[in-house]
Amino acid sequence: MRIVSLLPSSTEIVCLLGLEENLVGVSHECDFPPRVSKLPRVVRSDFDPAALSQAEIDEKVRAAMKAGRAVCEVDEALLASLSPDLVLTQELCDVCAVPLASATAAAEKVACPPRVLSLHAHALDDVLRDIGRVGEATSTSETAARVVAELTARLDRVDQALAGISRRPRVAALEWLDPLMASGHWVAEMIRRAGGEDFLGRDREPSVCVPWADFLRYAPETVLLMPCGFDVERSARDVSLLVSRTGWAALPAVAAGQIYAVHGGAYFNRPGPRLVDGVEILAEILHPEIFPRRRPKEDYRRLDAVAA
Repeated sequence: MRIVSLLPSSTEIVCLLGLEENLVGVSHECDFPPRVSKLPRVVRSDFDPAALSQAEIDEKVRAAMKAGRAVCEVDEALLASLSPDLVLTQELCDVCAVPLASATAAAEKVACPPRVLSLHAHALDDVLRDIGRVGEATSTSETAARVVAELTARLDRVDQALAGISRRPRVAALEWLDPLMASGHWVAEMIRRAGGEDFLGRDREPSVCVPWADFLRYAPETVLLMPCGFDVERSARDVSLLVSRTGWAALPAVAAGQIYAVHGGAYFNRPGPRLVDGVEILAEILHPEIFPRRRPKEDYRRLDAVAA
């Protein structure tokens, strides 16, 4: 079977099911496992976010939304040349990833049109179900069931270790800093599973812009910086967008030194199997008395983010 994956999370699922050799094309954002970066890039983006500020990225995305188009598009000629049997796509975000309609239209132009399987996760259970769906579509259902059982067991171990905690810190998970955006979809659930509470975010819904005054009133005890697609280094650098704002220094999280940059692109933004790693990372951050640090600094870093 020849598989083309149009998003990083489905690429990770395919590889976790032992099908890396079946991948013939990926998206421009697929980077894990690292070997997939050598595969043909079937998706291209209008811009390179590494060269832009968060405000500039937001401006380009909003312009695309206003124009009724996506930031990402399929290279139809390349897709056709790869002759896939299966195309994996999504219907979670029609701006920052290839829309389902565009993926379907591109697949229909292939000489022998492939099956198009769309993933649509909004919560951790949805991600586990999607692994099963990919397993069914690739005749690896037995492997998928084993993978899901292993991931579920890891989540259960976190649940069991936190069963007796008496305190759940108030957390703000920020998926964008300029403008300020609180968490959406599965992140608030991840924080609950890790022994915290994120009342600023939204469950099973897209992330939402939050007025600065509301953020200050929320008075988080822990702030997590996880801008969409960014690694720890970029998130740590962009904390300056918050440090310079009025009221930042008075936050409980700042006073307690509980500001963290996490690898959003790897463990929080993508609806794939590494969200389980994200829960384990959060448990280390929120309850180090129970979960001694095991993860490397590339996964998360505590910041000295006092007022400028």
